[in-house]
Amino acid sequence: MGEDPAARSGEIAALRLGLDLGMTLIDTAEMYGDGGSEELVGAAIAGRRDEVYLVSKFYPHHATAKLVARACEDSLRRLSTDRLDLYLLHWPRETPLSETLEGLHSLQRAGKILEYGVSNFDTGAMHAALETAGGSAIATNQVLYNLSRRGVEWDLLPALREADIPLMAYSPVEQGRILNQPVLRSVASRHSTTAAQVALAWLLRSPDIFAIPKAATAEHVRENRGALELTLTAAELAELDRAFPPPTRKRALEMF
Repeated sequence: MGEDPAARSGEIAALRLGLDLGMTLIDTAEMYGDGGSEELVGAAIAGRRDEVYLVSKFYPHHATAKLVARACEDSLRRLSTDRLDLYLLHWPRETPLSETLEGLHSLQRAGKILEYGVSNFDTGAMHAALETAGGSAIATNQVLYNLSRRGVEWDLLPALREADIPLMAYSPVEQGRILNQPVLRSVASRHSTTAAQVALAWLLRSPDIFAIPKAATAEHVRENRGALELTLTAAELAELDRAFPPPTRKRALEMF
């Protein structure tokens, strides 16, 4: 979102409708649209900032204590706000995490961010982060997780649960690629819902998992909101397990 000027008004309206419907977590990043996504979100939440739990992410090459402060200020300017509710390292790279966490803690003390976390951290990186000074305050790990990408269930999700850290699932419907799967469509038809709503409800049945589906139109926003009204039965969950089997071994963390 925020990359096509012709779509701007519709995207802003979609985000505002989401707020009207109680969908108050908005996720963006400096990477998306080279800052254009943050500018779009800033326009959408103008006058409604206190309704929003606002999340943004910074590049790994901005992960030093000095550069993360500058990146945060740039994001705040684009978002037209004085604070972020949650600020995430987009993916790990060579900057020592201790330095990144020091910078994030400084931003937190200054009131620029309320919480901080990570994204695309595998189990090893997550364990290392938790053992680093400031790591105990990590609020979430945002990773690729959906019915067709269940590798995190082997060891990452249990590790997060042990540390009482919620998982934020991006691409929860696999960018639409799983929605023609017959079992998914069959379950949806029984509930008079859509396959996307079933895929979202499958994730949202767990209170420590948050899904962040893209919604650039009013129709899409209403469809996503409908997933919160859907409760899948044990038999349907078993059907989905057969169609989308859980992992039987450790896998490398997948990411887009």
